[in-house]
Amino acid sequence: MAAALGGDAVGFSVVLLPECDSTNSRLLADPPPDDGRVHVLATDLQTAGRGRRGRVWQSWPGASLTFSALWRFAPGAPVPAGLSLVAGLALARALEDLGVQGVQLKWPNDVLIHGRKLAGILVELLPGRGRTPAAVIGIGINRRLPPDAGVDYPTGVTDLADCLSQPPGPGRLLGLVLVQLNRLLDIYAAAGFGALRGAWQQRNAFADLPVRILGEAEELAGICVGVDEDGALLLQTAGGVRRVLSGDVSLRVV
Repeated sequence: MAAALGGDAVGFSVVLLPECDSTNSRLLADPPPDDGRVHVLATDLQTAGRGRRGRVWQSWPGASLTFSALWRFAPGAPVPAGLSLVAGLALARALEDLGVQGVQLKWPNDVLIHGRKLAGILVELLPGRGRTPAAVIGIGINRRLPPDAGVDYPTGVTDLADCLSQPPGPGRLLGLVLVQLNRLLDIYAAAGFGALRGAWQQRNAFADLPVRILGEAEELAGICVGVDEDGALLLQTAGGVRRVLSGDVSLRVV
């Protein structure tokens, strides 16, 4: 991990646990002091991992890398939008550097390989008054799923063992992702998601495809035309372009 981080290592404080209930929950409940570094909690096995909208992140020993990073905003800055998209782009670039082919990003929080899910992202804001605004960015990456894993995902799942002849160890993988995350968050802090929008669009899994959005209030159908500078999904419908800020995306049956 240290070798992969290189000169970026001084900007991180990393705690590694063999087993943990939820790395996001731990950082939210007991955030480390603000010492100018990005605090990371990583584990080989999560026993109570969480995804968006109450989903469960399934885990087995040695099957995945799960970690959370506590990122603090500049004092007084508004909470920026599109943070999960930036994390997805950082993960995509790290995977591409490893030689993984067919990396795609599914709005707002999944990383796919040729349509199959490899990784998921969960961003949660750190609550509490009197603190520097901060977010916990949780990432789970399938490294080597057991044959009987039976993970439920509409288009299937995959792992690094299926994508690479020699998948990296968890330490190197973590270091490579953190380097990309650090670089893109610096850009994000200075210029917002708009500076990274084009790179995200290039990897959009649903670009120009018919999709439906399953939200809590309504269901929308249309053509996915990308994302805007705030990270909202843009959907071309019969009534014009609609901005979608939350919801589940699935391919519409054609």
